[in-house]
Amino acid sequence: MSRTPRKPRIALALAGGGPLGAIYEIGALCALEEALDGVSFADIDAYVGVSAGGFIAAGLANGMTPRELCASFIENAGPEHDIFEPSVLVRLAWGEIAKRMASLPVLAAQASYRYVFKRRSLSSAFERLGRALPAGLFSNAMIDVQLRRQFSAPGRTNDFRQLKRKLVLVATDLDSGDSAPFGQPGFDHVPISKAVQASAALPGLFPPVEIDGRHYVDGALKKTLHASVLLEEDVDLLICLNPLVPFDATESPQHRVLSGGGERIPKLVDGGLPVVLSQTFRTMIHSRLQLGMKGYERSHPHTTILLFEPDQRDAEMFLANTFSYSQRRLLAEHAYQQTRRLLRERHAVLAAQLAPHGVSLLRHVLDDTTRTLVSKRAPSFARSRSGRALQRLEQVLDELDHALPRA
Repeated sequence: MSRTPRKPRIALALAGGGPLGAIYEIGALCALEEALDGVSFADIDAYVGVSAGGFIAAGLANGMTPRELCASFIENAGPEHDIFEPSVLVRLAWGEIAKRMASLPVLAAQASYRYVFKRRSLSSAFERLGRALPAGLFSNAMIDVQLRRQFSAPGRTNDFRQLKRKLVLVATDLDSGDSAPFGQPGFDHVPISKAVQASAALPGLFPPVEIDGRHYVDGALKKTLHASVLLEEDVDLLICLNPLVPFDATESPQHRVLSGGGERIPKLVDGGLPVVLSQTFRTMIHSRLQLGMKGYERSHPHTTILLFEPDQRDAEMFLANTFSYSQRRLLAEHAYQQTRRLLRERHAVLAAQLAPHGVSLLRHVLDDTTRTLVSKRAPSFARSRSGRALQRLEQVLDELDHALPRA
């Protein structure tokens, strides 16, 4: 008696990278969904997301398509409950700041006592005052609020246990340094929106998120991708997206970095500290990712693993402010078109890798030069009062982008 072939299990792993990472992943996913016949990213078997990638994974696991995420996150269009407002990531953590400031008089008295009576060094006394510094400058609590609102819509859920698809959002336990796989048994009682907030709590920028008496920060502190969570689920095809790659400035002059004002930077060191720090950070996390990918290939040789990320010669993605929203339409379109270009260039190899899983690359879609991600006209929401307020907010964010260093 012949056995019915098992349907291939397909999973998606999304790395972090701040708002820029989410913008890239949305653009890339829209390009991939159009070109891959046999893959619907809102209806695959499993997802894992880290930091900004957790935000995207949670939406997809709730049945939101990449195009719907684009409308919500990039164009601020669609149903009112789906619009994700950019302002949520630029609100000062007043509660955290006030709590720390309230402790300053006691800490100052303790520091003085240690210096005068305990004969400790001045630097040791000042170390005591370090406790008065806030654990994060901005609050990301509104991520929980906005996603809770989005996932309360009909057909969606904020409960891992009620999802039709497996979802894992990874954070890091601040006190132990261990990974916290929200969505796995023992961690699946936490609301999805709260898990996204914890996974995206980048140390220094956002305060740690308290859940069940423990404090959690960005999941990327342990691993860049955490794809092993899905590989253990016996998947056949694993698609991975990583937004942050180091820039290769050794190519021909047309590929070299340009500063925001259009001035050519022959070498990265000429970009100053922000560019040097960005390249250093990207190089470290990408090196860790490469080691992880090699390990995945050795430990799961029967799983097809595909990694999509920006071209390392892509100056536009490298120079973009990691926490910028003001250029999100331009950058999303750029990620969409660059992913389409990559799929055309790697068509033969990718088609052979995808075919065993019932997935094909639609060449006519990739060759259609008229396809775009975002509309050229202003979104229709801009005509409303709330839309005009959002436009004004974007102007303020533009000014903030120019005021803050790119790091």
